Amino acid sequence: MVTIDHDAVLRARVLLLGSGRPSRAELVRASRVLAEVSPKAYVPKLVDALLDLRHESRDPQVDVALAAEASRAARRIEVGEPNRAERLRWALDAYQASLFALGRREEGRAICEELAEAGRSGPLVRVLAEEGRFREAAELDEEAARNGTPERSFWDMVRWSANLEGAGLHDAASTLFRTLIEGTRREAAEQRTALAILTWELVHFSRMRDSVGDGAGAAAARREALSVLEELATTGEPKSWSCVLEWWSTLFVLSGRAAEPAASPESPMPPFGTELGWSRDVRDGFLGMLPGLEAEAARLRAADRLPELVDVQRRISIRAAVREGGRPYQFEERFTPYFDEGVALARLLPDNPARLARALTDRSMFLVAARSFEPAHADFAEAVALLHHR
Repeated sequence: MVTIDHDAVLRARVLLLGSGRPSRAELVRASRVLAEVSPKAYVPKLVDALLDLRHESRDPQVDVALAAEASRAARRIEVGEPNRAERLRWALDAYQASLFALGRREEGRAICEELAEAGRSGPLVRVLAEEGRFREAAELDEEAARNGTPERSFWDMVRWSANLEGAGLHDAASTLFRTLIEGTRREAAEQRTALAILTWELVHFSRMRDSVGDGAGAAAARREALSVLEELATTGEPKSWSCVLEWWSTLFVLSGRAAEPAASPESPMPPFGTELGWSRDVRDGFLGMLPGLEAEAARLRAADRLPELVDVQRRISIRAAVREGGRPYQFEERFTPYFDEGVALARLLPDNPARLARALTDRSMFLVAARSFEPAHADFAEAVALLHHR
């Protein structure tokens, strides 16, 4: 039997009904007390108060404790109560993020599984991809597509395609990505999306087809991309668009997956194909490789091992895109040195046109993101010519 502290209940009611504005910590304390005597009214308020207080915290241990308590409270809300499902998803989402920030992956995965049962499978898809379990991730993507809206977003389609490709299901991945391109092509024709996005998708699709030896399919995608780039170089975007840098950075980062260590449950890697929502421990680990890569680049440069240096510099550039590729402020100034160096190094390899074509393509797609369309067209035209005469 729970003993009720009536003085505490009275103080909590006075606090909530008073004219002053209580702090978030005071709201949590009051809601905890009142949730014991009036659970139907105050347990939902306790969930909200705990999650609000978590936003103030800068301590990962406090974050995880608050999110765990919010999750326990959300589970106590009676089934059928208004907003129960939404509150449960909010609390579980905060809890799994806090667990992964501390590297507690097994516990985090269990919460993601509960979250998927509550109707939000995205975090579990992410975790499975981080651990190299791409087929399971793709199956969840397919299930979400069946149960969701007919119109799938760029982010849904790229993630799903990336998981299919990671599982070795290259034809299925390409079929899905073609569907994405067809939709983008229609939207671009109706000026409902940027031609830049169509260009990035076509170039990524050409890389997908190259990776499985479909030279004809890759070449056709590059020709269409070159045509779109020619239009951009001649007339620019038909209308102005807000920042679309995340579309560029998502596909650029995805293009580097094959050069990275394979993901496994013991050694997770980023969920390439998604821009947001990476587990904190995985993101920190991926960016934490930068000092080692920079030291390796210095060794390769000193040893004049240019082919390997070109590859390592690209891995460094991809991490720069992860770290700040979505920030528009001085975007071109910050990233130009990465791509210029990639092209300059590749030009020192006269017998390796594929690496030069890749460096030129990378710089071209970056220049599209920077809205420098004429030099982007020139770079990509040179890359297409190199690949055509290989």
